[in-house]
Amino acid sequence: MTAPDYGRAFALWRDQAPQWREYTHHAFVEAVRQGDLPRPNFLHYLQQDYVFLMHFSRAWALAAVKADSLSEMRAASATVHALVHHEMPLHVEICAREGIDAAELEATVEAPANLAYTRYVLEAGYSGDFLDLMATLAPCVLGYGEIGARLAGSGGPYSDWIETYGGAGYQQLCHDVGALIDDALVHRLGAQWHSLPRAARLSDHFAMATRLEVGFWDMGLAGV
Repeated sequence: MTAPDYGRAFALWRDQAPQWREYTHHAFVEAVRQGDLPRPNFLHYLQQDYVFLMHFSRAWALAAVKADSLSEMRAASATVHALVHHEMPLHVEICAREGIDAAELEATVEAPANLAYTRYVLEAGYSGDFLDLMATLAPCVLGYGEIGARLAGSGGPYSDWIETYGGAGYQQLCHDVGALIDDALVHRLGAQWHSLPRAARLSDHFAMATRLEVGFWDMGLAGV
């Protein structure tokens, strides 16, 4: 399928990230699509992803701090709301059905691949600006959108997870985040931002976060 149109920056960064296809077509993703991923592996991933989303929500809250305008603050806070009130409750619900209660989920020990990814994103935000943070956040938000759009309608035992990311609500979030990034780039760097030296640094951030996404899937597939 054609990649979803989440904006100009996404299209450019996606094409410049060497491991983008490895991320969005990872063996873990394909096993979810086919429905043959072992349930323990999926639950291990889901518990780690719950921890990841805690840090990811903090990173989006940091984006509100780094924002230049009310519209950027609103977009960042809306994303935090979507993560905390929609995406994370899905994890709680699925785990509860499998006998993993909220207390056990909260007590999940963070895996090294999770630690590496989340701290990279947060450090980019702490030491950089709004654009650095957006470039590191984008692969997760928009990559899951692309995966969800491709897998939508697959059915199977993981259909609730698939439809969360392939559904209209999450797809709209991806379009909103893509527009937020495009507007932020033009606002700060001008319409020709892609020709500036700064563009390479932002593309590198996106590529590194994509590489860390691959590592996250590897962790889920290994089940450790």
